[in-house]
Amino acid sequence: MDGEVHAPKIESFSLADKTNTDPKGFVRPVDHYRLEPWGLYMARTSDHAHFHYLESWLLPALGLRASIFHYHPYHARDQNHYVDIGEFTAAPGVWRSEDHYLDLVVRTGRDTELLDVDELIAAHSAGLLDAATTELAIHRAVTAADGIAAYGHDLDAWLASVGMPISWR
Repeated sequence: MDGEVHAPKIESFSLADKTNTDPKGFVRPVDHYRLEPWGLYMARTSDHAHFHYLESWLLPALGLRASIFHYHPYHARDQNHYVDIGEFTAAPGVWRSEDHYLDLVVRTGRDTELLDVDELIAAHSAGLLDAATTELAIHRAVTAADGIAAYGHDLDAWLASVGMPISWR
């Protein structure tokens, strides 16, 4: 970990306005939202230097945000899915996410890697997350990693097995 500990990153997803407001307050248009009983799908273009398109599923019951980053060829990464651990809440017309530092990188059929444990511990030590939230983040990450691994490191297959069949554009 480098630098200071940052507060949990907050995002909002406005279905009515078809926008996504990132943790820095930038409002971006969303191409597509799809609401399912188990979660919210979002797809939008990106002005990020490394990727040009982002697809995400917010899955509140699991405390997960599963994403596919469509990287520019010169920034391609060896990953199929990136999974953020956090708290995801739905309110009429607007969803909210609070990132709880831990992430999983899924390389389908090969492995699932847990990242940013140091950030979670530093945030807890700095009082940014209480003990219960920190413990829940660890539980969610371990549950997801174990489930994904049990299905051959296939995120989509694991989610389908728990009644959350997802699809991507």
